[in-house]
Amino acid sequence: MNGLHIPQRPSSAPEEIISGLPHVTPPDCWHASPADRTLAAMKSTADGLSSPEAEERLHRHGANIIAEQSGEKAWRRLLRQFNNPLIYVLLLSAAITLIMRHWLDASVILMVVIINGLIGYLQEGRAEKALQAIRRMVTFTVSVRRDGRLQSLPASVLVPGDIVLLQAGDRAPADMRLIQTSDLHISEAVLTGESEAASKQTLPTPADTELAGRTCMAYAGSLVTRGQGHGVVVATGENTEFGKISALLRQVNAIETPLLKQMAEFSAKLSWWILLLSVVCFMTGYWLRDYSAADMFLAAVGLAVAAIPEGLPAILTITLALGVQMMAKRNAIVRRMPAVETLGAVTVICTDKTGTLTQNEMTVISLDLRENSMGVSGAGYDPHGEITLGERLIDVQNHPELARLSLTALLCNDADIHKQDDIWTPHGDPTEAALVTFAAKAGWDGGQARKEHPRLDVLPFSSDNLFMATLHHDSAGNHFICIKGAPERVLQLCSKTLSKEETLRWSERFNQRAAQGQRLLAFAYIAAPDAMSALPPQLPLQDIQFLGAVAMIDPPREETAPALAKTLQAGIVVKMITGDNPKTAQAIAESIHLPVGDGVVTGADIDNMDNDALKAAALRCNIFARTTPLHKLRLVEALQQSGEIVAMTGDGVNDAPALKRASIGVAMGRQGTEVAKEAAQIILLDDNFSTITAAVEEGRRIFDNFKKAIVFVLPTSCGEALMILAAVVLGVAMPITPVQILWINMITAVTLALALSFEPAERNIMARPPRRPGESLLDPLLLWRVLSVSLIMVLGSFGLFGWTQANGATLDHARTIAVNTLVMFEIFYLFNTRMLMENITSWRQLTSNRMALYSVAVLLLFQLLFTYAPPMQSLFGSTALSPSDWLAIAVVGSSVFVITEIEKFVMSIVKDQKNSD
Repeated sequence: MNGLHIPQRPSSAPEEIISGLPHVTPPDCWHASPADRTLAAMKSTADGLSSPEAEERLHRHGANIIAEQSGEKAWRRLLRQFNNPLIYVLLLSAAITLIMRHWLDASVILMVVIINGLIGYLQEGRAEKALQAIRRMVTFTVSVRRDGRLQSLPASVLVPGDIVLLQAGDRAPADMRLIQTSDLHISEAVLTGESEAASKQTLPTPADTELAGRTCMAYAGSLVTRGQGHGVVVATGENTEFGKISALLRQVNAIETPLLKQMAEFSAKLSWWILLLSVVCFMTGYWLRDYSAADMFLAAVGLAVAAIPEGLPAILTITLALGVQMMAKRNAIVRRMPAVETLGAVTVICTDKTGTLTQNEMTVISLDLRENSMGVSGAGYDPHGEITLGERLIDVQNHPELARLSLTALLCNDADIHKQDDIWTPHGDPTEAALVTFAAKAGWDGGQARKEHPRLDVLPFSSDNLFMATLHHDSAGNHFICIKGAPERVLQLCSKTLSKEETLRWSERFNQRAAQGQRLLAFAYIAAPDAMSALPPQLPLQDIQFLGAVAMIDPPREETAPALAKTLQAGIVVKMITGDNPKTAQAIAESIHLPVGDGVVTGADIDNMDNDALKAAALRCNIFARTTPLHKLRLVEALQQSGEIVAMTGDGVNDAPALKRASIGVAMGRQGTEVAKEAAQIILLDDNFSTITAAVEEGRRIFDNFKKAIVFVLPTSCGEALMILAAVVLGVAMPITPVQILWINMITAVTLALALSFEPAERNIMARPPRRPGESLLDPLLLWRVLSVSLIMVLGSFGLFGWTQANGATLDHARTIAVNTLVMFEIFYLFNTRMLMENITSWRQLTSNRMALYSVAVLLLFQLLFTYAPPMQSLFGSTALSPSDWLAIAVVGSSVFVITEIEKFVMSIVKDQKNSD
């Protein structure tokens, strides 16, 4: 750092900056303080600080950096993977089997636990980096006036009182009170959400002015698009607006996803039931059947191992991982796996306007001439588009007024557009670049036109003049002046050539455009004397001819409206939360058919609301304008307190706290800031709202498939546990051993249950409302399904086990039949589960998921190895089966398919009758 020692910022209050000056405006109201008073408060001058004074202030206030927050330790993340009630039961079972020296059983159980833990640890390996992203945005070199001369210094050594020079292309290194400006325009979109660069000046603004309206301030992280200026630093590091967002990020805790909450509750309930059944099993055998305590410990452990769906955590992880891959194919990168499913549970989407619903590219959409109003097609900075009058295409050569206006827009302009990697990008002020694009649509070649009409002089736009003027001549030597500016100001300049009626008519037209959220620029023209080589101090008002005006807007993306319609159809409420002005926000909402609700709420309105009032407004209203990062955060929290599952989308620094707090944060990948990306769980590569809709659909599919996996896995676990309990109660030999139980649970989980992860979305998935927050993973109907299928599996497997033994088969042979019968039940039940409520009525439905067919083939191969391979026979105690054994197994196993399909049919009739009543 140029040999300078940079200490860390102390924890002193911001008021220390102006200690000893109680009459000065407070630090958060520098915009209300005159420039000279601000310099005095900072104990600085226009020549800047001296080096010794700057060094002293650096030690007193600390470096101009944002403190980092340390991420979670790796070992903590690893241990957290085992913080699950089901894992506790497995570990307890492993401990008991180790004490009893059943090494194989204990080893298999521990291996299952370790594999599940490692999968979760590796998938959660990416740490939080939001604060680091904020810090990177202020690590650059700036021009600072010290010791009476301009110096280039690292932004990190800036201190309150420094005088900083800003020029086009610079990023403001700290919060600054501007003391001199020249056509200075600064884009503050990352902080305010305003797509239009703000024109800056030096006069103070009222103390209650919102951040977007503080025209005498430059805030850290904002980008200078045009002009230049000087400012005195009034806040650095964490005292800047950036720093306040950093503090918000540190205070915001990301909430647990709905699926993880449901899984935790489900696991806890299931664990208590398993423990209760294990105790019942032990007590029944020990007290009623006089089995030894050691034997009953083994039986209880076997029951616990049987009842626990060991493969369920792995199925969840793999299902989510597959969802991550599917989302990537649909232009959405998932940073944390549970976020994939959370989108499927979303009830409210809070979306930023600029860059999310809109293109964040100013576009001329219409123009008003003296006689006609015309439309302009196309969007962004791509010069492909047309000018129309009604339904008729316009030939510019036949419209001299249009030709003159479009040429004036091109010449009275300092910007340009260039094509790079098939994308048209602006160079210079975005508003001026939009005018260059408009001129290209009118048929002008920018480079050629400027060469044929060279500029001789320029009067830059200023907050005093409110217009820009340029002097040109053409190839014939004719001189002329082009004027561009605020409509009211240009009308005033043309007062000598416009009648009062014309001026009033133009003013009414401008007001109508402004009410629609459009930004207007007016144009005028003067034929100048051929000898003129410089613009006069005063323009000749009697000669200024009014040409007309163009209307610009940051237009909605073409795909936004249909995607929004699909989202609303899915029962999801969409709310626009933007830093832009209310009229623009409402105009965009109306253009994409977003329901407005009970009117537009502003940030000032939110400041006057307590929590209860805000909760009510957050539910009733759908458009929130002029909002700050804190407003966005409060709105998200208010909706969550009302029981909503909230997705927040955005691209700016001002969106970061709300992105982190939301149930699911979605950042824009192209135009989004690094801060927004690191605070979010999902990043959209195409910045496309329609991708959010696709992600919601994918999230719903994932949840459906995981629920199907649970409904598929639980009957096997319950059936195995009930078989062991029945054996103890009846006083007969165990039909399956603990090792055989683990084989069934794991081999079916990684084959059949995993196939459900590839199940396509159901037809009505986006026509049904979101699932209710707090809804159980299994409703009463599905719980009945689990219980009924469990009983079918118990009766079938236990019955074949007993029948085989009664016919003289050995215990190992009978157990082999019991194991294969359970597996055959699962094979047939897999096809029932692929459609939870609808009947499978066609071969096409049976075969639509090829992965299910492949999984059945693989499982049958595994079962043949289990039954006939000598090493497997030694490990699991299995024996070879005859063809008649397999026939009996297939007949009994198929019964679950028939019975479950009959149950679905009966339930559908009952449901239809209820709906008709």
